Amino acid sequence: MKFVDEALVRIEAGNGGRGHASFRREMKVPFGGPDGGDGGDGGNIWAKADINLNTLADFRFTRVFRAQHGEQGQRANCTGARGEDLDIPMPLGTQIYDQDTGELMGELTKKNSRILIAKGGWHGLGNARFKSSTNRAPRQFTPGSPGEQRDLRLELSLMADVGLLGMPNAGKSTLLASSSAARPKIADYPFTTLYPQPGVVSVGPLKSYVMMDIPGLIEGAAEGAGLGIRFLKHVQRTRLLLHMIDVLPPEGSDLAANVRKINAELKAFSNDVAAKPQWLVFNKIDLLGDRDARAHCEKVVKQLKWTAPWFMISAATRQGTLELSRAVMDWIDAHPLADAEPAGGVVREQPAGDNAEAAAQWVGKAKAWVPHLRKAGSKAKTKVPKPAIAPPAAKPATKLKPKTKPKTRPKTRPKTKTSAKASGKARSKAPARKRS
Repeated sequence: MKFVDEALVRIEAGNGGRGHASFRREMKVPFGGPDGGDGGDGGNIWAKADINLNTLADFRFTRVFRAQHGEQGQRANCTGARGEDLDIPMPLGTQIYDQDTGELMGELTKKNSRILIAKGGWHGLGNARFKSSTNRAPRQFTPGSPGEQRDLRLELSLMADVGLLGMPNAGKSTLLASSSAARPKIADYPFTTLYPQPGVVSVGPLKSYVMMDIPGLIEGAAEGAGLGIRFLKHVQRTRLLLHMIDVLPPEGSDLAANVRKINAELKAFSNDVAAKPQWLVFNKIDLLGDRDARAHCEKVVKQLKWTAPWFMISAATRQGTLELSRAVMDWIDAHPLADAEPAGGVVREQPAGDNAEAAAQWVGKAKAWVPHLRKAGSKAKTKVPKPAIAPPAAKPATKLKPKTKPKTRPKTRPKTKTSAKASGKARSKAPARKRS
C-alpha cells in the first residue's frame, strides 16, 4: 500500500431533530393539554486511534464523513431518537488541523484515544415545554440546531523510538533490514528510500524498540533540494537520533562537513528536533581495516568535538550492530517515555454555554422549562448546610392509665309488628260480651 502522510477530509455532524406540536386527546380526559415531545440530538464525530493503521491512504477514497441526524419528537411527550456517533479510525501520531483556521484540534498519541472533532446539533423543543398558566394551549415549537461542519487537514507523524538520519547511501536502510524484520528497498543509487519505513528491533525477551528510516538529506533540503525536509516531521516523535556516516563516501567529501550540513538542515526544520539526543554511527568499516577505520573515525570525532556516544558498525556484515542495538535499548530503559515527552491525545472540549445560548434564542420570551440547560456565565446554586438543631429534651416518663371499655347500652329486644291476620284471630278467640 502506498504511504500517505497527509490528507484532506470533510466532516458533517448530525443535525438536531425538531420538536413536535400536538395535544392530548383521549376519551374522558377533557383539556388534556399539550404533549409534544422534544427532538433528538445529532450524532457527534470522533477521531479514534487505531494501532493497526500506519498510513492515511484510506482517506484518498473516502473524504466525506457524515454522522446520523436526530429524529423529531412525537406525541405523548415522546422524545426523538438521538443520532448515533461516528468514529473515524486514524493511525497513531495523527495531527488534526482545521483547514480554515489552521488550529490544531488534537493529536492521537495513545491507543484507543478519542478526540471530538465535530459536535452534533442540539435538539428542538416540543410545545409541551411552552405551557404556562397564561399559555395553556401553546402551538409553538423549535427546530433543531445544525451540526458542526468543517474541513480538516490530517498530518501523520509516525511514532518511533529511534530515527535514522544521514546523507543518501549512508546505509540507513541496510541497518534497518539487518536489525529488524523490515524489508526496505536497498540499491546502489541515492534516494532509494522515498518514504519513512519503520521496523521493530528485538534485543531480547520482552525487549524491543521501533526504529524508523527516513529519506536521505542533502545540503539545501530546507529550500527543497532532493526530497526536501517534509519527511523530517516523522522524527519529531522519536526519542533518539542515529546519525549514519559513510566512512568512504563515493564523492570523497569531508565527513565532518557532512555532519554539520545535516545538523544545519535539522535546525532549519525545527529547533526541537535539532536538540534531540544524537549518536554518531560510522558505517561500512568493513571496507577499511580495523586499525585504519578506528583512526579515521577518531579523527572525525575530534574535528567535531563530539562528546556524545559514537559507534563503528558494518550493516552489510552485521558487525557491531548487536552492540549498537543493546546500547540503544539500555538508553531507552534509562529514559522512560514519561521523562522524554508527555504522551496523550489533546481532547477538544465543547464549551458548555454554546447550546444553552442557542436554546435560549429559540425559546424567546416563552417560559420554557429546560432542566439541563444553564445560561453561560451563571453560577451554579449550591446548597448551604443548615445549622444543626439540638433535639428537644425528653419528657419524664408517666404511668399510662389502663384502657377501659366504653359503656354500652343494654340490648333490648326489638318490637315486632303483628300482621292483620294474627290480630283477627286473637279477636275471634276472645269471649263475646253478653248483652243485657
